[in-house]
Amino acid sequence: MSSPASAPPAPNNLKRIVAASLIGTTIEWYDFFLYGSAAALVFNKLFFPDSDPLVGTLLSFLTYAVGFAARPLGALVFGHYGDRLGRKKLLVLSLLMMGGATFAIGLLPTHATIGTAAPVLLTVLRLVQGFALGGEWGGAVLLVSEHGDARRRGFWASWPQTGAPAGQLLATGVLSLLTALLSDSAFNSWGWRIPFLLSGVLVMVGLWIRLSVDESPVFKEALAQAESRKAEAEPMPLVAVLRHHWRDVLIAMGARMAENISYYVITAFILVYATTAADLSKQTALNAVLIASAVHFAVIPAWGALSDRIGRRPVYLLGAAGVGLWMFPFFMLIDSGEFGSLLLAVTVGLVLHGAMYAPQAAFFSEMFATRMRYSGASIGAQFASVAAGAPAPLIATALLSEYDSSTPISLYVIASVLLTLVAVGVAKETRHRDLAEPMASAEEAEKASAAPRKQGARSV
Repeated sequence: MSSPASAPPAPNNLKRIVAASLIGTTIEWYDFFLYGSAAALVFNKLFFPDSDPLVGTLLSFLTYAVGFAARPLGALVFGHYGDRLGRKKLLVLSLLMMGGATFAIGLLPTHATIGTAAPVLLTVLRLVQGFALGGEWGGAVLLVSEHGDARRRGFWASWPQTGAPAGQLLATGVLSLLTALLSDSAFNSWGWRIPFLLSGVLVMVGLWIRLSVDESPVFKEALAQAESRKAEAEPMPLVAVLRHHWRDVLIAMGARMAENISYYVITAFILVYATTAADLSKQTALNAVLIASAVHFAVIPAWGALSDRIGRRPVYLLGAAGVGLWMFPFFMLIDSGEFGSLLLAVTVGLVLHGAMYAPQAAFFSEMFATRMRYSGASIGAQFASVAAGAPAPLIATALLSEYDSSTPISLYVIASVLLTLVAVGVAKETRHRDLAEPMASAEEAEKASAAPRKQGARSV
C-alpha cells in the first residue's frame, strides 16, 4: 500500500508544483548562465582591460569559477534549514538572493570608471549568485520529487532540470538578440547590462508563482513525526548525512563530475573555442548554443521518463559513456568552421548530457532520508561542482592556450567520464524507493525496495 505522502497528488496540483519549480530554476539558471556567457564575451574587456585577450578571458572565467566556490556553502546553509524549516521558504529566499545579485551586476561600474574595485565588486556579486544557486537546486527538485507520483518520479523530477537549458536558452537568446541588433561598441558600452537588469522583472514573476504552492507533504509528515519525538535529540542534518549517507554523498559527487564538466565545456567554453580556434563569429557560436539548448530542453523529460522504465543507473551510464565517445568528434566538427557542423556538435553533446542530467534529480533525491534529504542531495551535487563545473572553462581555456589543440581538452572530459562511470556503476538502483519512508541508510532503502519489486512499482 502506498503511504499517504507518497500517493499520487491531484494532477492540477502537481502541474502547479512542477511549474513553480521550473520557472524558479529557469530564472536562477538564467542569472547564473548569463554571467558565464558575459564572462566569455565582454567581461574580459570591461573588467580586466589591461590583460592579454586570452589572459583576460582566463581572469574573467576565474570570477565565473568563484560562483561555484560559494555553492557548497549555500548547499550547507540552505540544506540545513531546508531540512528543518521546509523546502518552500528556502526556495523563495534563494530566488530573491540570486535575482538581487544579478540585477546589481547590471548596475555595476566597469574598470574604466572605478578601477580595480570593479572586478572586486563583480566577484562579490558572483559569490552571492553561487551561494543562492547552491541552495536552489536541492530544494526545487525535492519539492517536485516529494509531491510527485512515485511511478513517474523520474519524469516529473526531470522538469526542474529543464530549468538549466531553459535558463541557458533565455540567457543566450537575449544576448544573441542584443549582439544582432547592436554594434560591438554599443553592446560593450551599455547593451550587455540589459539582460542583467531584466532579471529583476523575472524574479518578481517567479516569486509570485513560488509563493502560491504548498510545502512538500512528505516533509510535513516527517516534521510531524519529529515533533512527536521531541524528547529525542534530533541530530543536525549535516551530521546525519555524513553518518548514514556518506557513501551516497561520494556517489553523487562522482556522478556529477562528467555531467558538470561536459556541460560547461559544451556551453561556456565553446564560446571561446569557436571564436578563437575555429574563427567563427560570436553571433554564430551563440546561435548554435541557442538552438542546441532548445533540443536539450525537449529531451530531458524523455530521458527522465525512460529512467522510470529501466532505472536511473542505465540511463545515467548511457549518457556518461556517450559524452566520452563524442568529445573527439565534437571538436573535429567545430574545427570545420561551418555552422551546421558546430550546431551538430553542440546538439548531440547536449542530448547525451541530458541522459545524465534528467535522472539526476530523482536519483539523488531517492538516496537520502526525508529529514536529511535537502542536505544530502545539495551537498553531493554542489560540493562536486567546485571540482567539476567551476574550473572546467578555466582548465579548458588554459589547455587551449598551452597546447593550441583540442586533444587535451577531450582527454580532460574523458577522464571525468571514467570517474562518473565508476561512481554510478557501484551505486544501487533507487527507482523503487518510497520517499515517505524514514530510512536511516541507503542499505535499508535497498532492502525495503527489494520486497515490493516482485509486486510491481505501483505499491510505492
